[in-house]
Amino acid sequence: MPIGTQSFEYHLGKEFFTEMESSDIQDADLNVKLSVIHKGDIYDLNFDIKGEMTLICDRCLDYMQQPVDVEYHIVVKYGDEYCDDSDEVLEIPENENYFNVADLIYDTVSLEIPIMHVHSDGECNESMSEVLRKHQVGVGVELESEEEQAIDPRWAKLKELSENN
Repeated sequence: MPIGTQSFEYHLGKEFFTEMESSDIQDADLNVKLSVIHKGDIYDLNFDIKGEMTLICDRCLDYMQQPVDVEYHIVVKYGDEYCDDSDEVLEIPENENYFNVADLIYDTVSLEIPIMHVHSDGECNESMSEVLRKHQVGVGVELESEEEQAIDPRWAKLKELSENN
């Protein structure tokens, strides 16, 4: 790569995430702009990723859209061996004559997946929500009062001791 700034653009869809063996991302419509500033043995990489990815809602199991708008910066330089101990600098062996950015892009997008991915209130599949409500513990069943619940006699004796003190 010549010294100076180079720009690259990629479009990521379902095929990319299938190839990366992603189980969370079902589909995507993402545009990646990559700017590489080459300064001798150092490459300054700036990623700008925008679009949407399709996830499965944890609550109703329907597809949902998750917006993505993220920027990522990393410096890649040559070293004795591969080293990714730092979030800011990545070292690759001097004998490498190319660097595949697919893993960096995949990791950056994957970090945009929320821990719990659910639709906004009222957007979940209503029939699935009804099934969940039907099988929810305690719904439609009045719980017995504390006195009416069966108490293990051993606990009753301990309770007596604590009440007497």
